[in-house]
Amino acid sequence: MTYTSSTVRVPDVAAVPRHIAIIMDGNGRWATQRRLPRVAGHTRGVDAVRAAVEACARQGVEYLTLFAFSSENWRRPNDEVSFLMRLFVTALEREIGKLHANGIRLRVVGDLERFDTRIRDLIRRAETKTARNTRLTLTIAANYGGRWDIMQATRKLVEQAAQAGTPVEVNEETFSEHLSMAYAPEPDLFIRTGGERRVSNFLLWQLAYTEFYFTDTFWPDFDADALGRAIASYGERERRFGRTSAQLEPQSQNVDSLPC
Repeated sequence: MTYTSSTVRVPDVAAVPRHIAIIMDGNGRWATQRRLPRVAGHTRGVDAVRAAVEACARQGVEYLTLFAFSSENWRRPNDEVSFLMRLFVTALEREIGKLHANGIRLRVVGDLERFDTRIRDLIRRAETKTARNTRLTLTIAANYGGRWDIMQATRKLVEQAAQAGTPVEVNEETFSEHLSMAYAPEPDLFIRTGGERRVSNFLLWQLAYTEFYFTDTFWPDFDADALGRAIASYGERERRFGRTSAQLEPQSQNVDSLPC
C-alpha cells in the first residue's frame, strides 16, 4: 500500500499520532556528562529504544520510525562507528524475538549496501520473520539521508521510464511510490531529543506537514513519561493542512453534538 502525500489529501487526525518519527540525539553528551565513554551512551540508548517501542505499542501508535545512523554519521571517529555497527548486530540478534512475540514488524530503510554481509543478512531475516505482524511497524533508518531518499526515488522513476520506452507521468503520487517509506503514512509527530532544533537530513519529503517537538532531554533519558508529554503536546495542536481554524470548527461541533 502506498500513502498519498498530505499536500494532496488531508489525512485523518486523532489525539494519538498514527506515525511518530524520532531523531535519537544526545547519547554521547549523556555519557560525557557522566564522565563515561561516548559509546556508553549508545548502549544506554538501546534501553530507551525498547521503552519507546513498548510505549508506542501500548498507546496505539501504528508506526514508529527511529533515525539510528545517518549517511553523515560515517564521518564520526572510526572506533565509534565500529562500536555502533557491533551494537546494531547485537540489537538485531537479541531484540527480534521479542519484537516478533509482541506483534511488532521491523523494517530497515537506507542505503544498506555499505553495511557488511552479516548485517544485511540479519536485517533480511528480521524483516522476513516479522513481516506478518500488525500491532506496530518499527522502522530503523540506517545509513539513511533524506536527500538520498529523494535521489533514489528519482532514479527509479527514470529507470521505469527507460524500461517502458515512453514518458512516465511524474506527480506526487507516482514519486511517493518510490520513496523508501512508501509503505507508511507521513509522520504526524516528529521528535528530536538532545536540544538540537533541526531535522538533519531526515525524512525531508515526508515531514512537510508533520508537527515538530523538540526537547533538551538526552535520548538515554527519554522514557515513556517523556514520550507521553510529546504526545500530549501533539494532542493540543490544531492541524489545518492549509485550511483556516474556522473551517475546522464545524468538525469539532459535529463531534460534540453526537448523542451519548
